[in-house]
Amino acid sequence: MLTMAREGIPYIVVPLLLALLAFALGYWPLGLLFLALCGFMAYFFRDPEREVPRDEHLVVSPADGKITRISPLSPEEKDSPVVVSIYLSPLDIHINRSPIVGTITNMSFKKGYFLMATNEKASLVNEQNTLTIQNERLTVVCKQIAGILARRIVCWKHVGDHLELGERFGLIKFSSRTDLILPPTVRIEVREGMRVRGGLTIIGRIV
Repeated sequence: MLTMAREGIPYIVVPLLLALLAFALGYWPLGLLFLALCGFMAYFFRDPEREVPRDEHLVVSPADGKITRISPLSPEEKDSPVVVSIYLSPLDIHINRSPIVGTITNMSFKKGYFLMATNEKASLVNEQNTLTIQNERLTVVCKQIAGILARRIVCWKHVGDHLELGERFGLIKFSSRTDLILPPTVRIEVREGMRVRGGLTIIGRIV
């Protein structure tokens, strides 16, 4: 079933009302423009239901998009954690989902810049919200990173909240990036350039 994130309601209602007003005043081209904007916003804030895998040994994608980076967090370290970066275009679903079953043990928000989400420096200097999620097997870090268009990061959860595998925890408005930092105990099963789907695509397995 296709649902919509509640944060999108103002973005849909406002252009819809402007379209109706323009039509009522006889400004048909302007009305069609606002109607098209309304349709795009409804498409952008879509939030479909998904059949998430039930295997707790899996790490699933926290977002829809394209994998742009898989690399060691600290190349000089032998058993360095691995960073998996997912770029979300304006056409992707922007809901973020929990990559593992676990509890949020830490959360931090940092104001910053709005570089292109594909820029390597974005994970360091862009505005971002960082969640640490932990269970008895492993700890992962998930970053919601704002991009050049994304100016609003939304997180519905708090420290101490338990998350099921693939459970929604927030969204990023418009183009953005989601980084996943995984320990070496996770065997990566994706590659750069792949398109992934939040809560469905298997990023790795706990070994």
